[in-house]
Amino acid sequence: MAEANAPHIDDSALEEAVRFTSDLIRLDTTNRGGGDGVERPAAEYVAALLAEVGIEPLLLEKAPRRTNVVARVQGTDPAAPALLVHGHLDVVPADPAEWAVHPFSGEIRDGVVWGRGAVDMKDSDAMVLAVVRAWARAGVRPRRDIVLAFTADEEDTAQFGSGFLVASRPELFDGCTEAIGESGAFTFHPGDGRRIYPLAAGERGTAWLRLTARGRAGHGSKINHANAVTRVAAAVTRIGEHTWPVRLSPTVRAALTELAAVYDVPLPDLDTAEPARLADAVDGLLARLGPAAALVAPTVRNSANPTMLSAGYKVNVIPGSATAQVDGRVLPGGEEEFAATLDRLTGPEVDWEHVHHEIPLQAPVDAPAYAVMRDALLHFDPGAHIIPYCMSGGTDAKQFSRLGVVGYGFMPLRLPEGFDYQAMFHGVDERVPVDALHFGTRVLDRALRAL
Repeated sequence: MAEANAPHIDDSALEEAVRFTSDLIRLDTTNRGGGDGVERPAAEYVAALLAEVGIEPLLLEKAPRRTNVVARVQGTDPAAPALLVHGHLDVVPADPAEWAVHPFSGEIRDGVVWGRGAVDMKDSDAMVLAVVRAWARAGVRPRRDIVLAFTADEEDTAQFGSGFLVASRPELFDGCTEAIGESGAFTFHPGDGRRIYPLAAGERGTAWLRLTARGRAGHGSKINHANAVTRVAAAVTRIGEHTWPVRLSPTVRAALTELAAVYDVPLPDLDTAEPARLADAVDGLLARLGPAAALVAPTVRNSANPTMLSAGYKVNVIPGSATAQVDGRVLPGGEEEFAATLDRLTGPEVDWEHVHHEIPLQAPVDAPAYAVMRDALLHFDPGAHIIPYCMSGGTDAKQFSRLGVVGYGFMPLRLPEGFDYQAMFHGVDERVPVDALHFGTRVLDRALRAL
């Protein structure tokens, strides 16, 4: 049997990565939230592809048709810790009327695969499938066991997906110490000829909030100084206008340090304990980094964005209560400050609570795994710059961290100049170049065999 130094991925595997992406897009796995989703068709498709090459899949559901697939690829070193490779099967809604190409067509046009999930993240699922199927055909085995998890419900609360798996079947992930998942190792073009690959080694925490204001119900024609709508609106305004202080996590600090070196600009004092001086130093550095600052700017602070309002039932009736919802994101180590700030901004007349709460994450950037992933990218794109990256949002890595698994975002794509990868997430006309899928499949193959 061939070992981990076997030849690279062949043409059939590259073709499969493209075909599987298209096929998965055509399977509508829209997750509308609140339990409204169906991942079963994609899960059955994935399971059949694994079983076809002798990899035994396990299909698991917390609720009917909210299906997850888990499988284990045996490595050559039984003493080595296992590696988790995870990707989700659900996608956010898409309105066909807004798209140039139908979002569930999976159409391949002019070297690009179109459709919902093309980058988030059926392309990644497809690349992983292509790699492990190529290994099975060639008799290649990785050094360590690789646990594959294709999950449901990542686009909502993960209660039917990774949350369910972690709570009910933790033994499936026995031995896993590290994981790779979505949203890292894509090409970022700052417009100056450089190619930057942000390799995710952290995530902000999730704090989805419900604000509730109580007041005195009454007639709309009467003066009412206990108006619940006014109270919740005032709280929302204060939250929306608040400027959060700069707080640098180790991942973000490493990103700023490396970007300063890439751009050959002086690194300011990032160790000052004085909040205003730190904010000036970071904001000044970001200004000198140009477009590349976009990789870091969303993660130097906590954030809280009001997103929903609900109150009343008739224009001439002042309701007794009003609610709002806020999307909060919290840096590692920033949860106490976040809660205290929300208490202050909402004030005594508005209560707040978590609708959904997930922890922030951090992964070491000086670990051997990070070096392997960096080197795999540079092997196929010499001259590129690899920087650590903290995701502004979150992934299933939060759930798997409860099992002690350290997560990285590494689903590589080499993208052409002008391709706005970030805009593809949950956006209209989501698509991925065929060449990017070929690149990602080769890089994944090399990295997974070396990790």
